[in-house]
Amino acid sequence: MQALWMVLAAFLFASMGVCVKIASDFFNSAELVCYRGLIGMAILWLLARSQKVTLATQYPGMHAWRSLVGVTSLGAWFFAIAHLPLATAMTLNYMSSVWIAAFLIGGTLLAWRPSPATPRPALQGPLVLTVLVGFIGVVLMLRPSLDQNQAFAGLIGLMSGLTAAFAYMQVVALSRIGEPESRTVFYFAVGSAVAGGGALLFTGTSPWPGWQALWLLPIGILAAAGQLCMTKAYASAKTQRGTLVVANLQYSGIVFAGLYSVLLFGDKIPPIGWIGMALIVGSGIVATILRARAAPGAPAEEH
Repeated sequence: MQALWMVLAAFLFASMGVCVKIASDFFNSAELVCYRGLIGMAILWLLARSQKVTLATQYPGMHAWRSLVGVTSLGAWFFAIAHLPLATAMTLNYMSSVWIAAFLIGGTLLAWRPSPATPRPALQGPLVLTVLVGFIGVVLMLRPSLDQNQAFAGLIGLMSGLTAAFAYMQVVALSRIGEPESRTVFYFAVGSAVAGGGALLFTGTSPWPGWQALWLLPIGILAAAGQLCMTKAYASAKTQRGTLVVANLQYSGIVFAGLYSVLLFGDKIPPIGWIGMALIVGSGIVATILRARAAPGAPAEEH
């Protein structure tokens, strides 16, 4: 059952991407981040109240950092969705697993001091290969975009995956000190509303489009619903194998995004782009497995 919850979460996140892409014709990225935050605050407040979870926290600094990197990732992702094929933007955001593997390699190398008593850490070779394959996938996938003068949007999309990795690591830290999921996501929504609203001072606001503004509602609702389904999926996975299955099924969101790209938006992604996506998905799955072996029991990424 946990597998179905994760597939549903991936479908909801991809569907949210569709709404973001459509709404991007009427609102800039800062507005979308702000409105998503406001809607998310309302939904998460109701959820926390129904769960009898207080929103007061003893770790405001940790939540502030999680919100900062999370909002940066969200804004970059929304910008990439507006300027790239949906499948491309979605895949770049899912690079977070590969980035985390790269961080593990860097941290291990910095901490390791070669000596007979401290042999080379295990899994180093496979992790390095996984990271290299992931970035080869990025090059292949972005090459069609570069040919269409979308290099800047591609780099912003890549940054969304990088900052999502930082956000994930902070979510891990918060979960380990016992912060409830609803509280963590609520403060992320607060950060989105505040940061998005602050950015509007520089970007300005778009003319109110009328009924098209209704596209803002499903962005917030689908994001919250996807988050709840993902949480349910991990809560239902009682074994390490089940957790790995759930974590890897998150990549089904790229499949849904690819179908949306072709069927709804008429995006023409050349074969080299699809090959790049496959390499990124494959490297992300392998990175997830290797990380689970290196640190069993660690929470999985929050999208």
